[in-house]
Amino acid sequence: MALSIGHPSAYAQDPIHKMGRGIGNVLTCWIELPKNFHLGMQEANPVLGAGVGLLKGAGMAATRLVLGAYETVSFLVPYPKGYASPYEAIELPDYAWE
Repeated sequence: MALSIGHPSAYAQDPIHKMGRGIGNVLTCWIELPKNFHLGMQEANPVLGAGVGLLKGAGMAATRLVLGAYETVSFLVPYPKGYASPYEAIELPDYAWE
């Protein structure tokens, strides 16, 4: 139980949570674009940061869309024991707004 508190993505072993996270990421993957644009504007060179932010946001949105679709389709297939989330492996938060 202590591991679940430290790693909230461990709850993805539950098929309903896995499907919900997948659907949520498919529907909200577009949030990565304005989020990364805003983060890029905070850089020392806002013009360059905005361009890099848009590119990074597009890549993260595509990744989130693909992973979300995979989780939605395969929600009944459990991850191997000890493997909490594909998002953890690429250091991507479970949801776009995190």
